[in-house]
Amino acid sequence: MPAPVKGPEAKSVEAMFARISRRYDFLNTAMTLGMHRRWKRQTASIAAGKDQGPALDVATGTGDLAFQLAGLPGITSVIGVDFCAEMLELARGKLKNRQASRPVTFQLGDALRLGFQDDTFVCATSGFALRNVESIEGSLSEMQRVVRPGGRVVVLELTPLVGRSIFTSLLKLYLNHGVPLLGQLLAGDRKAYTYLPNSVTRFPNADELTEVFRGVGLTEVGYRRMNLSTVAIHWGTKPG
Repeated sequence: MPAPVKGPEAKSVEAMFARISRRYDFLNTAMTLGMHRRWKRQTASIAAGKDQGPALDVATGTGDLAFQLAGLPGITSVIGVDFCAEMLELARGKLKNRQASRPVTFQLGDALRLGFQDDTFVCATSGFALRNVESIEGSLSEMQRVVRPGGRVVVLELTPLVGRSIFTSLLKLYLNHGVPLLGQLLAGDRKAYTYLPNSVTRFPNADELTEVFRGVGLTEVGYRRMNLSTVAIHWGTKPG
């Protein structure tokens, strides 16, 4: 598989994830009150269709979504790819301590240049990673390329808050100030957890991302909002 192609921005993001890797799962659980596990189960369930075959998890991180895919009927094996070696080390450590229902492997990979042949997987997923790639369209196009016709591309992501209600203002206050504070207190890295809300602000909202899915050629596109509309699962089907 080709080595990840890392421009200056990608190298900076990789270094950040390497720095926080050991506290990443703990912070995810703390910031979502453990709900991220349920969201990943739902994402995997939406991705897996009726056909049998291998699944791909792009920017797999510590592997949670890959393991969810491995537990589903019809999924015969799972490959998780990520450009951060430290994250993959943790994913492989989890693999040693659990009995996966299907074979699961982890390898270095570039979300913008996936080293797999066309039409290889029955589905491709990505969890909380699309905000971190240099090209959203490029990543979605690659995921679509390696999925078989009729297979799904499914993305779990934070989504920008819209509107001016008091409730929305409180959520933005937590995201912009509470999350960096938690990052400082629990991971000793305020900078990394300041990047997170900034990346959400720059990211397309749910309706806009739907149009990006359509723009790369996916059909039957839709999304489901969760967690007070701060998180969304997006999906689309490869034509043919």
